[in-house]
Amino acid sequence: MKAVAGLSDYFGEGQIVVGSIVADLAEAAGSARSALSGMRAADAWIGAPRPVSADDLLPERALAGDGHARRTLAKNVYAPLRDAGPDLLPTLIAFLDNNGSVEATARAVFVHPNTVRYRLRRIQEVSGYHPGNSRDSYVLRLSITLGRLIT
Repeated sequence: MKAVAGLSDYFGEGQIVVGSIVADLAEAAGSARSALSGMRAADAWIGAPRPVSADDLLPERALAGDGHARRTLAKNVYAPLRDAGPDLLPTLIAFLDNNGSVEATARAVFVHPNTVRYRLRRIQEVSGYHPGNSRDSYVLRLSITLGRLIT
């Protein structure tokens, strides 16, 4: 991303979407496909950095019809949370449903607010996304929906 950011002045208007780094030429098509899908969906994220990684655009790509993005969110975000034990996913759903209120979430899942805070940290460790961050909560919410539909 740093190398592309240094070259961004040489690109025209609009977003620059960067595919993932791959090991060989055989995997390059998948990276290019992700970048092109990201280009089609980039306008949906108003605050996207320039350049932006195609992986950072997974929610927008999924909503734009990219099946790979939908499966990636379900497999890499939802499934690990589901498999991490019986507490994380219900706590996350309650947290999102209660507009990010730790106290309301604690009441909803019948635990102490410090337990909710601990579980939120665990959610970030497991998924890489923190529910208290608005962008991350969007990714998490969409991942839950897709995970329930796909898995």
